Amino acid sequence: MTHFEESLQRDIARIRGKVTEMAGLAEVALRSSLQALAERNRKLAYSVILRDQRIDELEKEVDRLCLEFLLRQQPVGGNLRFAYVTIKINLELERIGDYAESIARQILTISEMEFEVPHDRFVAIANLALPMLRGAVQAFVTQDADLAKKTMEAEDQVDVLRHKVNDELVQLQQQRKIPLEALSPLMTIVNRFERVSDQAKAICQEVLYMCTGEYAKHRGTETFRLLFVDEHNSCRSQMAEGIGYSLGQPKFIFASAGLDPRPVDPATVSFLKEKGIDISGNTSKAAHQVPHFDHYQIVVALAKEAQKVFPPPPTKAVCLDWSVQDPSTVKGTPADVRAAYEATYQFLQANIQDLVVAILGDKD
Repeated sequence: MTHFEESLQRDIARIRGKVTEMAGLAEVALRSSLQALAERNRKLAYSVILRDQRIDELEKEVDRLCLEFLLRQQPVGGNLRFAYVTIKINLELERIGDYAESIARQILTISEMEFEVPHDRFVAIANLALPMLRGAVQAFVTQDADLAKKTMEAEDQVDVLRHKVNDELVQLQQQRKIPLEALSPLMTIVNRFERVSDQAKAICQEVLYMCTGEYAKHRGTETFRLLFVDEHNSCRSQMAEGIGYSLGQPKFIFASAGLDPRPVDPATVSFLKEKGIDISGNTSKAAHQVPHFDHYQIVVALAKEAQKVFPPPPTKAVCLDWSVQDPSTVKGTPADVRAAYEATYQFLQANIQDLVVAILGDKD
């Protein structure tokens, strides 16, 4: 190799080494936080929080090395993509370090509470997320596009498991096996591990760009995501989600959530079944349980109270108020109740259809 080529490869190796070190620290922090949760070990939790400073320092160092690399080497083609991708991956790894710190802080919150932590649930989701992180970084270091693609495949499994674990935690709390005060910290821990898988997927997408020059991160942006939120996710929002999917629009993803989730209203299930809409397999969930909440372009509140979940400004999400009567709360004759369900259904169907038509017809 020429002197220039040797200098180039030396700089690349140095940057890869720092990224690998940073990823290793992040993985150790996540595993330590998992151990601290199992042992209620406050000292270990504090260590995770303190060690996050080292990850932050490495993030700054990698950023500095990449900038020096760009200025000194003035790379082109694949080497330029390497520098760009490394800067992006650097940020993803720093966020993963923040997730480990957040988990440790949640452990401190519940450390004095008397209950048995369902540790196996957390181990299960960690055993999916952590190999994704390791595989993503390995794909970056070895420039292995196939490994990046294979690693990304596990992300859907983590999403499914996250929902399952959160539902189980809610059930355990309802059975008084978990204190109400511990529910939110435990669900936050689950969500943080799920976010690790999201960041690992993002790293893989950057690796694919580095290897192929084809940027895949924003594929599917032609998909429109609508979220309906009410108080309990038992009637109105479930009805809206069912109506949305009944339109058969492949470019749309519909979801629903509630401020205080309760079981799906059986009368709503029966009513929609008569309309040819089957929501019998749906379960209630809170807004923070919605995967990739920040990816929803439109958030619709079906009750005034539900406006609490609107993203704070500045936001690119379109927030709409469609406050409508909850027919499951109506008292009276069967005819009165039936009329209430029909009125809410007609209101939602008309508004959803109009909104979908408007989105499809908007060329800007």
